[in-house]
Amino acid sequence: MSEVVAKIRSFKDLKVWQKGVDLVEMIYKVTRTFPKEEIYGLSAQLRRAAVSIPSNIAEGFGRYHNKEYKQFLHVALGSCAEITTQIIITERLQFIEKSVSERVLSQADEISRMLMSLIKKVRARQ
Repeated sequence: MSEVVAKIRSFKDLKVWQKGVDLVEMIYKVTRTFPKEEIYGLSAQLRRAAVSIPSNIAEGFGRYHNKEYKQFLHVALGSCAEITTQIIITERLQFIEKSVSERVLSQADEISRMLMSLIKKVRARQ
């Protein structure tokens, strides 16, 4: 029995991009509950970092050279690290409950692992 592998025609076909968009949605919902004085602080930082993940995956996918693609994937990976740090801070400041923090951290960790795997695949094609 042969396994059918779907051809990736667009960045939207990438599971990591899809999970990145899910994380954006999650972050926006979580930050709605933050104190109003945080609208330009941690709330804005988290939202920018979250949006950066699928955006950089998409932009890198659209680049001609694998070297450029890999660079954008590394930026997305850095945004995952930002989110991890900022979520830990928001939990310590008691802006979110531990259960919420764990869900977001788990999603960010999964995306990070997926990005590392994709970076390795892109590197192998060079």
